[in-house]
Amino acid sequence: MDFNRENAEKALEMAGFSNPGPWTAHSKYVAMACKNIADKCPELSAEKAYLYGLLHDIGRYPGVTSERHLLDGYRYCTERGWTKAAQICISHAFIIQDIRTSIGVFDMSEEEYQFMKQFISQAVYDDYDRLVQLCDSLALPSGFCLLEKRLVDVTLRYGVHEATIPRWKKVFEIKQMFEEKMGCSIYDVLPGVVENTFTF
Repeated sequence: MDFNRENAEKALEMAGFSNPGPWTAHSKYVAMACKNIADKCPELSAEKAYLYGLLHDIGRYPGVTSERHLLDGYRYCTERGWTKAAQICISHAFIIQDIRTSIGVFDMSEEEYQFMKQFISQAVYDDYDRLVQLCDSLALPSGFCLLEKRLVDVTLRYGVHEATIPRWKKVFEIKQMFEEKMGCSIYDVLPGVVENTFTF
C-alpha cells in the first residue's frame, strides 16, 4: 500500500471508528507539529514527518491497551509496507533506547516482549524518530502545549518512574537540537500553544 497522506489519514479515521477516543486528535496534532518543525529543517521532508506523526499511535485501533499498542502499530504498518512508520510506532515511546525505561505495562506475551526488547536496542534512530518523540510531548488532544504541561500530564496518568527524569532530560535535548536546526523556537511554529497551555 502506498505511503501517502490519503492512505494514512484513512487509516487513522478507520482506527478512530474502531477505538474512539482522544488519541486520534492527539495524533493529528502530533502530525501537524512534525510537519511544521520539519518545514524549518531543509534535510527533512515535511510530508513524511506529517505521516509518521499521524501514524505513531495507530496501534491503538484494537482497543484500550498499554505498551501493546506499540507492537500492534508496528505490525499494522509492517503489513502495509510502511517500514519506517512501523519503527516509529515503537521508537516514539523509547526516547532512551532501553525497554526498562518504559512507563507502561507490557500487556503482551514473553515472546513479544523479547522481540520488542531486541528491536529497541538495535533500532537506528534518525531525525524522524526524534521528531515524533519530541512532538508526542507537544500535543494534547486539544492542541499544542508547552513540553512541561504535556510531561506533567503523562506523569499524572502513569506515575513517577525511575526513568522519568532521564526521559525528560532527553526530550529537552531533542528540543534544543531541533531549535538549532530551525534557527528559532519550536513554539514559533505551533499556533495556539500559549492559549492551549494556559486553558483548563
